[in-house]
Amino acid sequence: MHRHLPLEEEVMNMLIGGFSTIMFIAIITVIFLWRRNHAQRAAFLWILVHFVSFSIAVYLALKAISFDINHPMSSEEISLLLGESGVLWGGSMICLLVGIFKLSKVTKDDKKNKVL
Repeated sequence: MHRHLPLEEEVMNMLIGGFSTIMFIAIITVIFLWRRNHAQRAAFLWILVHFVSFSIAVYLALKAISFDINHPMSSEEISLLLGESGVLWGGSMICLLVGIFKLSKVTKDDKKNKVL
């Protein structure tokens, strides 16, 4: 018999389904905006990398909270999964900040239009 963190039966499915739905919408939106705005390709690429790495971080965190606590060395396994999740989350946030920074840069065309 496996013992996991006590959660209601459908909670994990709801977490996975809800996160996946929202992340799918976010990724499709970024791809759509990326295709419309070729001048900002690098910024949208950084944001897309953020979403992918953040999704992996969430996967690892969900794996950690559903880990079999009767498994030998479960504490170490859970700690490792949460540590990996935290590092990926931190990296994803840096990618998001780089993307936002690149989107906020004033381009030559922006300067030209401001003068006119």
